[in-house]
Amino acid sequence: MTGIVIREAHFPGRAPIEAYGNGGFRFADMSHRGSILCLPSGIYGWEPANPDTLGVDDFARLIDEAADIQILLVGSGPMLKPIAPDLRALLKEHGISADPMSTGAAVRTYNVLLAEDRAVAAALVAVE
Repeated sequence: MTGIVIREAHFPGRAPIEAYGNGGFRFADMSHRGSILCLPSGIYGWEPANPDTLGVDDFARLIDEAADIQILLVGSGPMLKPIAPDLRALLKEHGISADPMSTGAAVRTYNVLLAEDRAVAAALVAVE
């Protein structure tokens, strides 16, 4: 008999975000505590090194799927925070347009673009 197996948080599909707040998100009739990365391959639990200053290393998984992404919405918490110049340059190099905004605005915009079947991804920092 084995002990509890902790698996990486991953929902294998695209789904609109039903709710956010209280430190997490609801989607596909499930909930996740913490930040999330919404990619073409699914929704992943995401732990940026420092949510206040997102860096290149926080987006390695996204870059792996860059060919399927045209727009990245960066929900930086309760307030808009600019994207670091080196991160913006990396995204541009991969043909991805990055739009920083508050997490609430990013969730709403993601849901609209997802409904339009656009090549969108979202990096969403959890808010209380």
